[in-house]
Amino acid sequence: MDDICVEQSAMFRRVYKKLHSNQQADVDDAVAEIVENPTIGEPKIGDLAGIFIHKFKCNGQLTLLAYKYDPKTRFLLLLGSHENFYRNLKREL
Repeated sequence: MDDICVEQSAMFRRVYKKLHSNQQADVDDAVAEIVENPTIGEPKIGDLAGIFIHKFKCNGQLTLLAYKYDPKTRFLLLLGSHENFYRNLKREL
């Protein structure tokens, strides 16, 4: 498989940096899943068209990861719990 470039938005990087190492490991696993199979996430419609949301457990809590992808790139947009997630995502775009 070709090398896939994983890029992060500033907002994603800010949230990721504040996580504990065990939480970062859960996020890393989820990112690896996205790199392997980018269609794993749920595609959004309307003003969030083109964005996918991958839901996974991080320390036993449901966590959402928003991303976009093309064949060579995975762009991680936002990471967080469901509360205010979509509002923050729209603000990021």
